[in-house]
Amino acid sequence: MKVLLAILLLMFLALQYRLWFGNGSAQEVWRLNQQSKQANAELLRLRGRNQALEAEVADLKSGLDAIEERARSELGMIDSDETFYQFVREGRASGTVQTMELPQTQQPDGRKLIDRSGAAEDLPPQ
Repeated sequence: MKVLLAILLLMFLALQYRLWFGNGSAQEVWRLNQQSKQANAELLRLRGRNQALEAEVADLKSGLDAIEERARSELGMIDSDETFYQFVREGRASGTVQTMELPQTQQPDGRKLIDRSGAAEDLPPQ
């Protein structure tokens, strides 16, 4: 009877080991669930990004408003009937501000290209 009990106990321990540490164990199932949650979160993020890109493409295809907005923000272009003002804050306590006129390049469609880089080559030294 003791031998049979010992064999049953060994079989139970072997099955418990496999349940907790072997192939398909509880740890592996938990790890796979965590990976699945991370993958789903990444999928949702990428779906949102794709929807935003699709909306932007549709907007660019449908009208000139989005193209004009991009030309303003990325290329610094303005319409022919607009005036561009740029305010620069000086960090000095003296309060002197130097201004200069930038040459405005006239585009064939009447728009002007404005240099917003702030790098003036012909400014006098301060």
